[in-house]
Amino acid sequence: MTSYTFEPTLPVIIRSAALGAAALVVMGVSAASAATLSRSVDVKGSPSAVWSMIGPFCAIKDWLPPVGACIEDGKAPPSRTLVTKDGKAAFVEKQTARNDSEYSYSYSFLSSPLPVTNYTSTIKVTAKGDGSSTVTWTGSYTPDQGKERAANEALNGVYEVGLAEIKARLAK
Repeated sequence: MTSYTFEPTLPVIIRSAALGAAALVVMGVSAASAATLSRSVDVKGSPSAVWSMIGPFCAIKDWLPPVGACIEDGKAPPSRTLVTKDGKAAFVEKQTARNDSEYSYSYSFLSSPLPVTNYTSTIKVTAKGDGSSTVTWTGSYTPDQGKERAANEALNGVYEVGLAEIKARLAK
């Protein structure tokens, strides 16, 4: 297999960055509007034991309290539809990456009632040692203009209750 190395000169990099910034301005998008969040929790159990509980794509219904149902489409890569327990909201998410040997998967929103676009997320389990693991849930998204606070509070709340439930289930 042939590999190529491209080393752009500084003027090329600067010109590319300027063009990218100009394109964002023309499209009415602010690069600063993107948001990220990351939450972690330490839990009892080896990464493989933790992954067996949270790793299946629709296992989220078992550890994310607001979710009442998860329907997976069976395709590769899969999409899932999450319906809240009260039946008032549904999220459609597509798995974008999966690595069972590294205990992680990533997904993105195809549709969501949350005031965000470009939402992508990763859930990962890493060994902490002493028979415990760390579950890390990260996300990036663009909150809808004027709804930044609502978007941030909603996603932070989801991550917090989900990780708390994972910890509680593994403490038993």
